[in-house]
Amino acid sequence: MTIILMSDPRVAAIPVDECGEPLADVRASGILLVDDRRRDAAGAFAHLRQGVLDRLLLASSLLPDGLRLLFVEGYRPPALQAQYFEAYAAKLRALSPAATAVQIRADTSRFVSPPEIAPHSAGAAVDLTLVGPDGVELDMGTRVNANPEESNGACYTAADSISARARTNREVLVHVLSEAGLVNYPTEFWHWSYGDRYWALETDREAAPYGPIELP
Repeated sequence: MTIILMSDPRVAAIPVDECGEPLADVRASGILLVDDRRRDAAGAFAHLRQGVLDRLLLASSLLPDGLRLLFVEGYRPPALQAQYFEAYAAKLRALSPAATAVQIRADTSRFVSPPEIAPHSAGAAVDLTLVGPDGVELDMGTRVNANPEESNGACYTAADSISARARTNREVLVHVLSEAGLVNYPTEFWHWSYGDRYWALETDREAAPYGPIELP
């Protein structure tokens, strides 16, 4: 399978027809479990566009009995996204000093989206995983936010290096979120989005309804 990276010019070429839908606090639903590993002082991490949240709630209703979605991170302010991108790019440059700027940008985008098109900064993307009846995260093959270097590529959604149990758990996640209308970023099993440029490209839409936004 050919993976379209966030750095692909086709993603940036998708226009944004901003719909103006506000960010909503996912904690108000009372349905999703919200993890605090990405918590920030303003609570920005726990926000999504309302349309994305609605689809997450639908996905939650499709899960087998006893399983729940664990929300890790949603909205990410554009300035923070830029910091993440530059920090990871610097790490990759140190590992591969002979790599070109184009290659570093592409490699960085496997794990952190370029700020100008980042789904998280549009309130359109969510990082999440599954927990069982005991509230413990299921085996998904790697931890959430494991980069390609750390995981030796096992973070890729279709990685064949993970166990059968982890593969089954990923398939459950893929099924319910796809049914709810979200798309996965194939280098990160935990990253799903709706309404952003990447989603628009993957679903053959002419424009994305959600662009970069600031939390009021």
